[in-house]
Amino acid sequence: MLKALFLTMLTLALVKSQDTEETITYTQCTDGYEWDPVRQQCKDIDECDIVPDACKGGMKCVNHYGGYLCLPKTAQIIVNNEQPQQETPAAEGVGAAANAAAASGTGTGTVAASGMATSGVMPGGGFVASAAAVAGPEVQTGRNNFVIRRNPADPQRIPSNPSHRIQCATGYEQSEHNVCQDIDECTAGTHNCRADQVCINLRGSFACQCPQGYQKRGDQCVDIDECTIPPYCHQRCVNTPGSFYCQCSPGFQLAANNYTCVDINECDASNQCAQQCYNILGSFICQCNQGYELSSDRLNCEDINECETTNECREDEMCWNYHGGFRCYPRNPCQDPYVLTSENRCVCPVSSAVCRELPQSIVYKYMSIRSDRSVPSDIFQIQATTIYANTINTFRIKSGNENGEFYLRQTSPVSAMLVLVKSLSGPREYIVDLEMLTVNSIGTFRTSSVLRLTIIVGPFSF
Repeated sequence: MLKALFLTMLTLALVKSQDTEETITYTQCTDGYEWDPVRQQCKDIDECDIVPDACKGGMKCVNHYGGYLCLPKTAQIIVNNEQPQQETPAAEGVGAAANAAAASGTGTGTVAASGMATSGVMPGGGFVASAAAVAGPEVQTGRNNFVIRRNPADPQRIPSNPSHRIQCATGYEQSEHNVCQDIDECTAGTHNCRADQVCINLRGSFACQCPQGYQKRGDQCVDIDECTIPPYCHQRCVNTPGSFYCQCSPGFQLAANNYTCVDINECDASNQCAQQCYNILGSFICQCNQGYELSSDRLNCEDINECETTNECREDEMCWNYHGGFRCYPRNPCQDPYVLTSENRCVCPVSSAVCRELPQSIVYKYMSIRSDRSVPSDIFQIQATTIYANTINTFRIKSGNENGEFYLRQTSPVSAMLVLVKSLSGPREYIVDLEMLTVNSIGTFRTSSVLRLTIIVGPFSF
């Protein structure tokens, strides 16, 4: 009886022990996995996302369940849907693949295969890294393929029988290769983002964000006024929906960075000043040369008639204004034996014996021309004031034309035109004597008169 009672109690203890073991929950995962409290299972850690510079030397990082691979950028990852003929432990399977690559590939393939063999591949089934992509195109795939097995508990796992449909987690769908792939809700149009939002696809989900230049305020995307957040622009900021642009004040222009304003040198770009231009920050000013004053438009220069305003001429002198200045000349220019008979006219008395060999009269005239005047150019006309019957008048340049700057062309029996044939540069003064000879038709009468022309060439061509 006691023996039967002992056996009964032992049986109940074993049953209770078994029930307790079945309800135990394990939250400790192996290396390369972490516990998912929502799914109540271990999920793979994507080391390629969380490990900075996981692969060196230009290699690309390929995540797999429980670890990751560093492969050349030219390597291809393909899905192996074939049923393996023989189950091989993880370390042995990868080691065998490495040995196969070393046997049939080049030295580079051997090193890459060894690296994959030591990268901590977890058991499973799914991806195949072709040895041809590692060891070179001459290596054939087949028995040299590196089989990377997936964790069966992962939502993207491939069932042992590829003809069976798999159940994918929310945000994933079954692909033609019978694997779970992410659904791009943004491309498929299955998101619920508003028209003023931008859809961002995530792994297994999506997010709605405000476009650039906007910020979320409650449930709305409102424009960010960048002009209220200095210092965006150097001078002026113009806010636009979702953006902004900079403007510059008059006299400045936008630099290449579209932010800074730099001064415009108006004197170099488009000089509007008639004479002198001085650039200042954001503007310019015009000035005139001596003898000129700035006009009301602040751009052009007008000749100052110093003879009407202020001058330094004496009482016995007359003031003559020219382009860019003035000069003083004697009010009585006559020299002995000539006497002044009227303004600027000197006559030699017929009673004087010396006057017989001299011109009867000398008239003083003054004129001014600008520097570098275009040639040929008519500049002065001489005309007889007294006309005698049965006389012939001829005209000539008596003096002051040693370099041939002038030419006297007779235009009528009683007049002639002085022509400028060489360009003159100032400031300079020329005194030219223009003579008119008068003789009667029978040659019994002969007289002459001179016009003494003073030509003042100004210092400027304007």
